[in-house]
Amino acid sequence: MSEMFRRAAILGLLSAVGPFAIDMYLPAMPTIATDLKTSIAGTQATLTAFFLAFGLAQMVYGPWADAAGRKLPLLCGLALYVVASIGAAVAPDIQTLIVARLVQGLGAAAVMVIPRAIIRDWSTGTEATRLMAMVMLVISVSPMLAPLAGSFVILLADWRAIFWVMVVAGLASLLVTVTALPETLPPAMRRPVSASRLLRETAGLFAHRGFMVLTFVGAFGMASFFVFIASASFVYTSQFGLSPTGFSIAFAINAAGFFAGSQLAGSAGGRWGMGPVVRGATAGFALAACTLLALDLSGLAGLVVIIVLLAAGNFCLGFVIPAVMVMALDDQGERAGLASSLGGTLQMMTGGLLVAAVGPLFDGTATPMIATIAFCAVVATALARLVPVQAARAAT
Repeated sequence: MSEMFRRAAILGLLSAVGPFAIDMYLPAMPTIATDLKTSIAGTQATLTAFFLAFGLAQMVYGPWADAAGRKLPLLCGLALYVVASIGAAVAPDIQTLIVARLVQGLGAAAVMVIPRAIIRDWSTGTEATRLMAMVMLVISVSPMLAPLAGSFVILLADWRAIFWVMVVAGLASLLVTVTALPETLPPAMRRPVSASRLLRETAGLFAHRGFMVLTFVGAFGMASFFVFIASASFVYTSQFGLSPTGFSIAFAINAAGFFAGSQLAGSAGGRWGMGPVVRGATAGFALAACTLLALDLSGLAGLVVIIVLLAAGNFCLGFVIPAVMVMALDDQGERAGLASSLGGTLQMMTGGLLVAAVGPLFDGTATPMIATIAFCAVVATALARLVPVQAARAAT
């Protein structure tokens, strides 16, 4: 196994912890609502709590990883994730489950922000995009396999068993981190946490036009997927009558589009430049999403049409997300950890707030979900017009 493949496998497995925590229990959401005697919005709040905590905690892990190295905060985050997963497994009511999911998000944030900083420690530019795309290969398998795994678990046991599986996955990730992941930030490169420096550098990132544009292109792209995650189980099972396993298969097809696109991102960026790739891919995403919305409003969007056009939009997103992640960090140098944290926080907060805003509008049909995805696609496409065309790096 080449060194790049080994690195991608380790970082991908760690990074998959968060997506598994999001996706594995999706087939059980209608059952959770019934078992805990709560509403659809109450069940969706378990996702919103996870997203918001997942985003905010990244602002802690980034500076911590810059000051203490990458492994210590990663280990602490994984330990918190394991404890919270146990809490979710034994939750007696929806309020407890929401709190457990919030704490789970606080822990899982470590495996979102720190692997991106590790990639930046190892490489930049097109090489980093290839490594990021390989990591995304492992991550993007999670939305395909996690719901199927969750539906299989609830056939054998109940929804609580899904969280016990997450406990096992968290413990395995701890073992991998201890035994197989080297420290990538040597002591000489570490930077003690300073409140004044953090404020100054955070302000600098907010003022960095390229960083902010790229971050929000990714934010609205990811937000569209978060809205889909929060709504799809209810749409597919209620409107179209799919079983948990049928939903998982439909969800896997949608995720497969992202999987395919992400694997072509590195080679496409090397051939045409990452800026043009981002512009073209966001335009394709908007075309697929707006076409789906028009068909839905015309009463022509059946199950197959929804699955196919969502998969097409996600295929385009697969080109966008790895590229904008790398481009946003390329110019950040020693503040890569902070930049990764801030970027992740802004992206997760965007997704979490959109899920919370759309939740009360959910009427049991696909229309609110599709309309929100189309809105995200149009905003991402408009922002992508500001991405530099010829350079992989964004200028201030």
